[in-house]
Amino acid sequence: MLRLDIHLRRGHFQRHVQLSTDARVTALFGPSGAGKTTVLNAIAGLLAPQSGRIEVDGRCLFDSAAGINLPVHQRRVGYVFQDARLFPHLDVRRNLLYGRHRHPSAAGFEMDDVVELLGIAGLLARRTRNLSGGEAQRVALGRALLSQPSLLLMDEPLSALDQARREELIPYLQRVRDHTRLPIVYVSHHADEVRRIADVVHEFS
Repeated sequence: MLRLDIHLRRGHFQRHVQLSTDARVTALFGPSGAGKTTVLNAIAGLLAPQSGRIEVDGRCLFDSAAGINLPVHQRRVGYVFQDARLFPHLDVRRNLLYGRHRHPSAAGFEMDDVVELLGIAGLLARRTRNLSGGEAQRVALGRALLSQPSLLLMDEPLSALDQARREELIPYLQRVRDHTRLPIVYVSHHADEVRRIADVVHEFS
């Protein structure tokens, strides 16, 4: 269960977001500039809301009234960005291992399982600069899963890809949705993408 009741402000941008969902995949859907990424960053701890509360499965990540604001490394949130953000000096295997944590997780992701789920066994020895956009995003997703998150955030992971690469990656996103118990918050401004991946849609205007 994800519960949000937060007031956000960045420069002249302000938004009050209320959300309560236990869906497998919750999409934040709407045009660019509507604040969707800002909400993800608040959940991840990359920015602090002006006020309010963020709770994941009964665990409080942020509460302005109680003075709670957990640092990023304590939130157990996996984050897949628009660009893969892989380490260019590491091969794929070491990029995946960089994200690995040993703390207990409801999902309990293991290296071999993640590699099989995402179809990246043939990529493990390759340098990241030699990957296609879709391959790089699968590696980024694998790294996020191996951090053993309790929640996965995905910020328009298909936006930098052409249509062919989008179609290549969507089945892997559906596999993560269908074969794990991990709740996902998925940001997009593409209706077809949301329809194919999300269970619940929270619209931004």
